[in-house]
Amino acid sequence: MGYMTIDGRKVEFTDEPNVLSVIRNADIDIPTLCYHSELSVYGACRLCTVEDERGKTFASCSEPPRDGMVIYTNTPRLMKYRKMILELLLAAHCRDCTTCIKSGECQLQALAHRMGVTTVRFENTKEQYPLDFSSPSIVRDPNKCILCGDCVRMCDNVQSVNAIDFAYRGTKALVTPAFNKKIAETDCVNCGQCRVVCPTGAISINTNIEVIWDLLADKNTKVIAQIAPAVRVAVGDQFGLPRGENVMGKLVNVLHRLGFDEVYDTSYGADLTVIEESEELLERLASGENLPLFTSCCPAWVKFCENRYPDLAKNLSTCRSPQQMFGAVIREYYKDPEKNGGKRIVSVSIMPCTAKKEEILRPESSTNGKQDIDYVLTTTELITMIRKSGIRFENLEIEASDMPFGIGSGAGVIFGVTGGVTEAVLRRLREGHNRVEMDKIKFSGVRGEEGLKEVEFDYNGRTIHAAVVSGLGNADALMKKIQKGEVHYDFVEVMACRRGCIMGGGQPVPAGPRSRIARSKGLYDTDINTQIKKSNENPLILSLYDELLKGKTHELLHRNFEAAKK
Repeated sequence: MGYMTIDGRKVEFTDEPNVLSVIRNADIDIPTLCYHSELSVYGACRLCTVEDERGKTFASCSEPPRDGMVIYTNTPRLMKYRKMILELLLAAHCRDCTTCIKSGECQLQALAHRMGVTTVRFENTKEQYPLDFSSPSIVRDPNKCILCGDCVRMCDNVQSVNAIDFAYRGTKALVTPAFNKKIAETDCVNCGQCRVVCPTGAISINTNIEVIWDLLADKNTKVIAQIAPAVRVAVGDQFGLPRGENVMGKLVNVLHRLGFDEVYDTSYGADLTVIEESEELLERLASGENLPLFTSCCPAWVKFCENRYPDLAKNLSTCRSPQQMFGAVIREYYKDPEKNGGKRIVSVSIMPCTAKKEEILRPESSTNGKQDIDYVLTTTELITMIRKSGIRFENLEIEASDMPFGIGSGAGVIFGVTGGVTEAVLRRLREGHNRVEMDKIKFSGVRGEEGLKEVEFDYNGRTIHAAVVSGLGNADALMKKIQKGEVHYDFVEVMACRRGCIMGGGQPVPAGPRSRIARSKGLYDTDINTQIKKSNENPLILSLYDELLKGKTHELLHRNFEAAKK
């Protein structure tokens, strides 16, 4: 414990990593553009610069706190300095703010307003670059990049993908893929975490909003929506509701009002995944081949594994993700003329994830040569549509999801948080569903925010070893150990985004510790209030196996590797 003096006030600190954290704990919102507590310190923007009692200035994000320090955060000198930094950034920045997709949420825009930057005295001599629309998931606009390095550090330090980096020097400096390639030509896995930390509109979601509006207005088209579990706990706070509140009922209502004909719950698809993946695990345990079984729900992780560890790709589950299983079921169900009413069927999934936009295009995601999901809308895109419609989301009554695919189990709902898939599989493998058994699973180590969790559980006298990983950097480290034979597991759950889908690349930002804790709690609370706890006890799922899926289970619920080979 130590003390430092900030703007004449004595402030206590303990284990804060830097002076910036101490300042913020003292209720002073010092500005930053390049600082994220979970990324390495880069010190690029210099907006967090402070002054000591001798007049020396330094970046508070990279300075460790020391007992007895005396600093000032808002001297006239510092305020002029910060204002000039913002002017210089804006001078080399595209300033079409009113038409920017980030307008109203841009940190650079907000700081310029806060610091009173009303004119820019410097000429913009920066070269103009073309936009990169090559990825189905994200759009890169180098003209809006401020070289903060957040995306580079996220892609490299946290996700271990290394798809983008700095190139050139001085005024020619640029964030770009190597050799000026398009982002789709790199090993980018479409996780969207670069977009999450980007403070401007330099990286944004490749949106499908306009085409969806046109489809909703087409009287000859029946538009079907499915909503992923993590979406329902990330929308409410954008409309003044408490963080993490489950607003699934309001989402169903607003989607109907926007023009969607049927609205289903992707947790139903997650139930299918649990059943199929559990069976696959038991088959592999019996044969002893291709262990550990890697989950395949996260398309960014699947692509990462294929790119970086092709020798272990055979360990990936053959199961489709919940989105793709449900998409295939919806497509099969609406083949019946009585169901489709003679209309064209368009299937739209609403996901917390940008990688899902790429997943629907993969050949192994198709059924009989046809794409099952037509479009993916991220949570952020849906919020934009709701705002554009003028519907007062916060005042809507709740509505139930449509039948016959409107009920999912609690196990399906918790898919949206890291450890949820493993917990759902453990419930499936456990006999019975009494509270004691469920609590054993709950406290087995599957829950929590840690990047790597290890779980052991007994199945008919055999100890099954499982690992739960979130964040591709953590997955990369684990895969190296598995390759070297340093660790051995039977089952490994991987989510590309740290803490799971609740913090996916398509979720609204910014989202700090309070948001992620609230979102996680929102899903677990939903599970508590759901009568059906186990996927294999969902009566709608059981009837599906007896009817529509009869003789078509592998065709509709597992990845089409033959199509991928072709």
